[in-house]
Amino acid sequence: MASDHTNYTVFMPPTPDNQPGAAPTPASGGSTKPENLPLPRYTSGSKLVNRRSGDDGAAGGAKMDRWLSTEQVASPSKSLLVRSQTGEFDHNRWLFETQGTYGIGNAYWPQDDNDDGAGMGGGSVKMEDLVDKPWKPLSRKVAIPPGILSPYRLLVLVRFVALFLFLVWRATNPNPDAMWLWGISIVCEYWFALSWLLDQMPKLNPINRAADLAALREKFESKTPSNPTGRSDLPGLDVFISTADPYKEPPLVTANTLLSILATDYPVEKLFVYISDDGGALLTFEAMAEACAYAKVWVPFCRKHSIEPRNPEAYFTQKGDPTKGKKRPDFVKDRRWIKREYDEYKVRINDLPEAIKRRAKAMNAHERKIARETAAASSDAAPPPVKATWMADGTHWPGTWLDSAPDHGKGDHASIIQVMIKNPHHDVVYGDADDHAYLDFTNVDVRIPMFVYLSREKRPGYDHNKKAGAMNAMVRASAVLSNGPFMLNFDCDHYVYNCQAIREAMCYMLDRGGDRICYIQFPQRFEGIDPSDRYANHNTVFFDGNMRALDGLQGPMYVGTGCLFRRYAIYGFNPPRAVEYHGLVGQTRVPIDPHARSGDGIADELRPLSDHPDHEAPQRFGKSKMFIESIAVAEYQGRPLADHPSVRNGRPAGALLMPRPPLDAATVAEAVSVISCWYEDNTEWGLRVGWIYGSVTEDVVTGYRMQNRGWRSVYCITKRDAFRGTAPINLTDRLHQVLRWATGSVEIFFSKNNAMLASRRLMFLQRMSYINVGIYPFTSLFLIMYCLLPALSLFSGQFIVATLDPTFLCYLLLITVTLVLLCLLEVKWSGIGLEEWWRNEQFWVIGGTSAHLAAVLQGLLKVAAGIEISFTLTAKAAAEDDDDPFAELYLIKWTSLFIPPLAIIGINIIAMVVGVSRCVYAEIPQYSKLLGGGFFSFWVLAHYYPFAKGLMGRRGRTPTIVYVWAGLISITVSLLWITISPPDDRVSQSGIEV
Repeated sequence: MASDHTNYTVFMPPTPDNQPGAAPTPASGGSTKPENLPLPRYTSGSKLVNRRSGDDGAAGGAKMDRWLSTEQVASPSKSLLVRSQTGEFDHNRWLFETQGTYGIGNAYWPQDDNDDGAGMGGGSVKMEDLVDKPWKPLSRKVAIPPGILSPYRLLVLVRFVALFLFLVWRATNPNPDAMWLWGISIVCEYWFALSWLLDQMPKLNPINRAADLAALREKFESKTPSNPTGRSDLPGLDVFISTADPYKEPPLVTANTLLSILATDYPVEKLFVYISDDGGALLTFEAMAEACAYAKVWVPFCRKHSIEPRNPEAYFTQKGDPTKGKKRPDFVKDRRWIKREYDEYKVRINDLPEAIKRRAKAMNAHERKIARETAAASSDAAPPPVKATWMADGTHWPGTWLDSAPDHGKGDHASIIQVMIKNPHHDVVYGDADDHAYLDFTNVDVRIPMFVYLSREKRPGYDHNKKAGAMNAMVRASAVLSNGPFMLNFDCDHYVYNCQAIREAMCYMLDRGGDRICYIQFPQRFEGIDPSDRYANHNTVFFDGNMRALDGLQGPMYVGTGCLFRRYAIYGFNPPRAVEYHGLVGQTRVPIDPHARSGDGIADELRPLSDHPDHEAPQRFGKSKMFIESIAVAEYQGRPLADHPSVRNGRPAGALLMPRPPLDAATVAEAVSVISCWYEDNTEWGLRVGWIYGSVTEDVVTGYRMQNRGWRSVYCITKRDAFRGTAPINLTDRLHQVLRWATGSVEIFFSKNNAMLASRRLMFLQRMSYINVGIYPFTSLFLIMYCLLPALSLFSGQFIVATLDPTFLCYLLLITVTLVLLCLLEVKWSGIGLEEWWRNEQFWVIGGTSAHLAAVLQGLLKVAAGIEISFTLTAKAAAEDDDDPFAELYLIKWTSLFIPPLAIIGINIIAMVVGVSRCVYAEIPQYSKLLGGGFFSFWVLAHYYPFAKGLMGRRGRTPTIVYVWAGLISITVSLLWITISPPDDRVSQSGIEV
């Protein structure tokens, strides 16, 4: 075998690891130092190598069997071929001895100062020129795993086919013995199928999103050639807080909401906070003044120790170890002092109502004394002094007085704007150890964002349009005072729970394509809910299911608090690069000219606003020149950075680094004028511009109008809840809340905001979701009939089908199984729990047979008779029982909304007793009909379990009125049935009368 390999040849290209080792000759004049040895050439040639005998041309080397001979390098010196003890080439040693390199690039660059990069493409390029980080997006979409989404879509198709076949079978197989029962059931089933389709189809494309906060800081808050100081280049943000009645919305709750916003992690000089007090109450005004005073220590404390959450009440009452993760040695001392200051701050706010009354009483008594002295000194009779409400500085409060008077009533007072915290300095202001006696804020930014108290003018005879009018007043006033290109609105009981949430929203607004986003909706999270969530207050099926699914289409709906808007979109402008969806299901995207007029009957809604503000702007926005000039500025400042060729409609970096000018008297006076009650006359405010009027659910209508013009929205779910608030856990308050939402949906259905009239800029599935918003209250009419069908079946001894044949049971089983599987998969991609899903189903039946029915009746009255609908503000005060945080859950406040559910429960219970009695005493028991009717009656009663438990109150104490109504309804229904179908002596057995 050895003879087979005695003499063989291979072709070996010259590489650094096969160069011969020969000592440099003196003639070369070179040194033996490694740094003077040149690199070997990399040539494309190859030499014939004799493995056995080597190469005779190799200089000065003894023949070795394992050496490879190659062509000599052209340089005078040769590289030393180094081999390890294992006989392998030692590449690291070769790099050291020859000063070899890996080439050039951003992984390694040769640091030889004498090397000019000739032949390597280097030139004057250095390593620093190659380490610039590549462009990164600020956000990305995270797709639902196909292993979950594909079966989910397949099950939707299977259930749709099963429903279609079942409804066809039901229509072709009537029950001749009870045609009326069959007719009612088939109508209800067809409606339920349509309702399920409208609810299910928009959920076919759910997505998740992720924001990159590090990339946001790198682009907007790091030192660059365009931003040498590293000052924040983020756009301004105006935050709105809405309140109306300090006696139903406690001022302490509102003040803590303000503190959480002032302490949020956003550039101080770019954050501007406004509160709209629609009641014009001095109590709210002075509570905000107390909050501003406490903010001087609370905000720096939060920044120094990275406090979360930054609502003091939520922070001091949360469970757990407050020192977890804290490393500063003075944290415990600081926290103890801040907690004591907060307790004193709470006591001062709680005492404000009595303090204002005492002050008013004393000041009015002093005024009466002066009036009497003046009248005694003069012969003229002086008018009696009014009972005024006084501010702490001894002047009349310009808003609503405790004792109503002309120009000082709840619906009759002047405009009020008070800048309680002025514009902070544009540079960071660090605290000193000597600034405070107990707190050391050294190296902590002690600036506080600007804060403005606002109360719009109200006069008799004007329609002030409730919350929508207050929001539009804040939009105009903020445009004059700060003009942040983005706006974030809060209810007074919602606070910032995650101080990074606003930055995450900015990642979507300022990303590539973000100029087409009109708003960022955050999910609403609630605290103070009972552990079992009896009345589905968390509403996770909607917020984590439906809204997440809409994010995969044109975006979620606007559902009130916790929504960040693009100011330019609120003004009614069309989006850049708008598209229309053509085809049967909108499958074709067609780009449109943003200045083209629509020809499909909705030109007024889609027409572009005037290109030149001086032409028609006063007719659109009012006659404030300062406001009109702010529109173009807000649009420009809200653009994303033009730092990539794919970014269209961008702005250059560093454009927002200039400090803002301080406020002057003329600017504040202009802001006062734009919130007057006459400013909106002959303008498009509430019609096309700003929050839309005419509905109690102005939030949904406003969001729909923007998406109908082609704008998109984004759903921002943060890892830590962005905002938190409170929700009514009492059954009566919860039903009234649902009634308000449902009434707004009925108003939408009977208005031009019905999605059936939407433009082609609204996606097909998005249109279906808005149609569902308008018609879901009407499901209550069919739901009540269907909940009574089991009782009617038991009373009559009939069923919706002639017999429980296998076809009916198979269809029923298939529809139920697919529904359960869909629920399980929806739980997987949405993250909701099975118990939450079941609670949602239960309260859908409870609300559908009570609040939704009342909403339909009220909506029909408004359309037919023009009767306006009014709602009282939901009280947000805490429960009176301090020992039980859920004491409000057990309060029973009677309302007429209880009557339909009580009737359904009572009738079904009586029907089950009647059905069992008939079956027991019948000569030929019909167990199949009893089984069918009894099972569905039990299923109905299972959905009403939370309602029945709520009526029992604490420890099962049911109010007497419940028993009275249940007895009256049961007796009435029984007598009515006996009148309709009186008993006789004949017994029917299998169709034969005996």
